Amino acid sequence: MLRLFLSFAALLGLMVPTQAFADPADVDAAARGVVRVVIIGTDGTEVYPVSHGTGFAITSSRIITNAHVVREALQDDTLRIGIVPPEGNDSGFAKPIAVSPKNDLALIEIVGDLRLPALTISGNDGADSGEVSAVGYPMNVDRAQGLDLNDIFNSQPPVKSRGFISGRRPSRQFDSILHTAPIARGNSGGPLLDGCGRVLGVNSFGADSSGSDAEFFFAVSNRELIPFLRDNNVSAQINALPCRSLAELDDAEQQRIEREQTAARIELAQRTEADRMKRDRVQLEAELEVAEARENAMAIAFLLILLGAGAGVVAWKAQRRGEESDERILMIGGTISAIAIVSALALWFTRPGIEAIDHKVNAAMAGEDEDGGENASDPANGTLVCTLQVDRSRITGTPDEAIEFDWAEDGCVNGRTQYGVSAGTWSRVFVPNETDAVAINSYDPGSKTFRTDRFLLSRTAMAEARTTRGKYSPPKCGAVGAATSLGDMQGGVTALLPESPNERLVYSCEVKGE
Repeated sequence: MLRLFLSFAALLGLMVPTQAFADPADVDAAARGVVRVVIIGTDGTEVYPVSHGTGFAITSSRIITNAHVVREALQDDTLRIGIVPPEGNDSGFAKPIAVSPKNDLALIEIVGDLRLPALTISGNDGADSGEVSAVGYPMNVDRAQGLDLNDIFNSQPPVKSRGFISGRRPSRQFDSILHTAPIARGNSGGPLLDGCGRVLGVNSFGADSSGSDAEFFFAVSNRELIPFLRDNNVSAQINALPCRSLAELDDAEQQRIEREQTAARIELAQRTEADRMKRDRVQLEAELEVAEARENAMAIAFLLILLGAGAGVVAWKAQRRGEESDERILMIGGTISAIAIVSALALWFTRPGIEAIDHKVNAAMAGEDEDGGENASDPANGTLVCTLQVDRSRITGTPDEAIEFDWAEDGCVNGRTQYGVSAGTWSRVFVPNETDAVAINSYDPGSKTFRTDRFLLSRTAMAEARTTRGKYSPPKCGAVGAATSLGDMQGGVTALLPESPNERLVYSCEVKGE
């Protein structure tokens, strides 16, 4: 499903300008999984190298190389296939899994505990131009450095060279990519990378330049590699998205923010105008209602005054007559007169004033917001369902299309993982022991945006990050000052990281059930 999703996104991305130059950080990250493949012989007492080529990890334990690199080992059971990683001293052996001479591909598997970071294959094979990088172990460089065959058992970083794709050149045997990134003997089986460090093909051979012609080189294309992997049940990381630099992504993000701010200002102006018109309407209604209430109160007060006056006159006349039968009339008339006059005065002084208009307007406007109007708050806590935003992400692997987690306002995720807060940003730094990559997960409750930045580090840099991470224990959820304390603790690890990540995944979140 994700592969189809990424492929569809790639079609949309054809309208987006692609990166013009290779990113050295991405090529360096890919080089972590590029190994020297050594054919090893023995005379019973001494181990010696027979030949060597290059290979690259397609999974943590499986390596792609050329069929001609391992051909001697397949024909002579006294020879073994050795694997020398670019870093460390944990070299190992490998066994052949599948070999396809017709398209010069071989799949070998590491025997032992050595594990490598897998490279990602580019699923977009439509490009016929652009800068590329070849990574491998050319023998002419070894000779120039004064290294002999015995030295190749020592870990050394692979050589990187740049060139350009010159086009696709289907040969009589297999589909290939013609390019100008220099390769030599020993480069065979190494990857040809795009600007994002993704595999475009497997370097195989060069054209005979006769010492005067321009030099061109051939790589077995992914049209051959991907079916070969599929036929051998290898689940490789395939990414068909256009290659975008972080600078381009940041620029697009800035433009997006500016568009949103402009739209927000327009919406605010429209909302302000709508509120003004609504307030004017409510104001008019309130004025009419208060005016009517005032007029009614004054009219009733006037009638009560008349009633009180009439009752008073009747009582006064009864008193003037002074007859015994008039005493009851005097009492009733006086009482009615007093009550009417007091009620009239009360109505007069308690009739709605001009300030009642403002009270009614404010109450009416506030009542709409409290009932869930435009100004009602939108909670960012609870169970969140987050969807990958491909246009805002730099994807070099095959990430999850959607993730789900529980977020609490104190930065506790799923009730057990505390996030730290620093400079207003909630984040958690993950330094795994299984892979050579540091991930920083961050969440912005205001915009409900979840982001993962992945830094693909060398073994040396990863060891330093693990050592620094081992110096602190993250506080548990609910601990006093947990978020601020963790934010300070994580600073030691983040200070070791490069300025920019190799991969950035941006997710837009919604509260589940809304």
